[in-house]
Amino acid sequence: MFRDISLTDLLIAQTNGEHTFVDVRSPREFNESTIPGSINIPVFNDEERAEVGTLYKQVGAEEAKVRGLAIFSKKLPDFIATFKNIETPITVFCWRGGMRSKTAATVLDLMGIHAKRLYGGIRSYRQWVVHELEDKKFLPKLFVLNGFTGSGKTLILKKLHTKGYPVIDLEGIAGHRGSIFGQIGLEPSNQKKFDSLLLKEVSHYENEPFVFIEGESRRIGKVSLPEFLNDKKEKGKQLFINIPIEVRVQNILDDYKPWESSKPFKEAFQLIKKRIHTPIARQIESDLENGDFASATKLLLEFYYDPKYKHASEQYTDEQKIEIDAVDVQDAYEKVIDTIGSLVKS
Repeated sequence: MFRDISLTDLLIAQTNGEHTFVDVRSPREFNESTIPGSINIPVFNDEERAEVGTLYKQVGAEEAKVRGLAIFSKKLPDFIATFKNIETPITVFCWRGGMRSKTAATVLDLMGIHAKRLYGGIRSYRQWVVHELEDKKFLPKLFVLNGFTGSGKTLILKKLHTKGYPVIDLEGIAGHRGSIFGQIGLEPSNQKKFDSLLLKEVSHYENEPFVFIEGESRRIGKVSLPEFLNDKKEKGKQLFINIPIEVRVQNILDDYKPWESSKPFKEAFQLIKKRIHTPIARQIESDLENGDFASATKLLLEFYYDPKYKHASEQYTDEQKIEIDAVDVQDAYEKVIDTIGSLVKS
């Protein structure tokens, strides 16, 4: 017979490594939020879950159980076969540690595959994440990459990470670039997913002397930074990357590739159109219609993003700010490394 495992023991197992966590909820639930590092082997797919849920609400629990069993029994051979490919100890979980994870663990046990079930399900994990982020004490210094839009801050972070520097990529975790156009071509995270991934990163680096992050507002797309990290970011050393506007325009075009999804760009522009001087707004709209994305991007930088960013940067003291003038992203990256080297030595 399978046995339940507490969240505390599961977190210890996660730290030790040789363990597989299996989310047996539907693919949609899994994609919205899960325990980082888990795999998805669903009892029901999205449509089946909706069918059983509707039956439960409209007819009753017993009828829903009977229908659920009928659906699940047809996929048992494939379900079992997938688990047989897992060579490590296994823990299964669903939302509350209810019927789906209990059914999965029971069936696996009958087939000689021993799996534990997370007591309280991912709901207990979510409660733990929220509590941890509320009370987190993050000791490393923060070096915050700032700069006008298109300065290549994310590219620099990726280069730093490749070289082994501690980096927390907030935009990558959020699935959003932080602007009105930020989610185009990406899959934005919800708050639950963002919090789980962020806590994993923060915990990974909590013993480092310093960590690099990008200068973001507290809100990135639809998610928000926890208070402890936002406060630490605002008090950190701010590295301002200055590169020519022509290079910034090209960086943006290389990243967004607006010619591949021009319609979302036009729709997003409508959300900020009223905040831009009318003749300029008309020109940007015309450029977007005509596919002149370089001109539209440059105007957006000059008349919308740069003034906003300049105003926001004035909140930092001279002691916090370090200006880094560069000709391109590679030059900026090299100068960031030199600057940090000097700061760490001092």
